[in-house]
Amino acid sequence: MQASLDTIFAALADPTRRRILSMLLEDDMAVTDVADPFEMSLAAISKHLTILAAAGLISQEKRGRVKWCKLEPDALREASVWMQSFGEFEAINLDAFEKFLEQELDES
Repeated sequence: MQASLDTIFAALADPTRRRILSMLLEDDMAVTDVADPFEMSLAAISKHLTILAAAGLISQEKRGRVKWCKLEPDALREASVWMQSFGEFEAINLDAFEKFLEQELDES
């Protein structure tokens, strides 16, 4: 589990890759269409797509002469479950914490 989480989070660490994932939320896209909004080479976009595919976040399929990218939302399930485990802790009550600090400082 740890290795795949590392791969997923490493893929998500880059803002270009996160933007690509957001674009693919709308629909499948041809690689050239994915590359259009970015000011980088098609080779650079292809490297980003390779990283996303290796993490299982997207799949790529050749349709005729065009390579298409598709979002694989289930790939985020493992990372989501891991992150949700942190939601089990109660949020800190900042007002109560501030009052506590004031009392502690007054007593000093």
